[in-house]
Amino acid sequence: MTIHVGLAAGRWAALSLVEQLANVGAEVDRAVAAWEAQRPDRFDRALARALELFDLTAGDGRWGGPRRREILRAREEFCRLFFDEERPPDAVRTLRDYFLRLTLLARRRSGRTWRRTPATRGGRVRGRRPVWAGAARS
Repeated sequence: MTIHVGLAAGRWAALSLVEQLANVGAEVDRAVAAWEAQRPDRFDRALARALELFDLTAGDGRWGGPRRREILRAREEFCRLFFDEERPPDAVRTLRDYFLRLTLLARRRSGRTWRRTPATRGGRVRGRRPVWAGAARS
């Protein structure tokens, strides 16, 4: 079953390798978050989406040789997080860091910057004082 119908139909091939892997990383992060929150319904869906994006990326004819091996290695490590009883203790952090770097690189290459939403501008929720501000100042 294809979950990402529009991407599988050809839009995926328009993305660079870094953009593809950044999108894979978003699904990987969702799967890890659902796993940690013990949400099997969300985990199953995120796992299926992540594996489909891994497969679309590995199946892209532009990525052969060492690139394809790296994609498949990342897929293997992702699966190992959930299905291998003897995974390294820092495997989740390592995989998240790997995909975070790719996401930042994709952002930098696209020319887009991170934007804060109006509700969180200044690092706090609008209308509320930060916890560290204290009750009243003289």
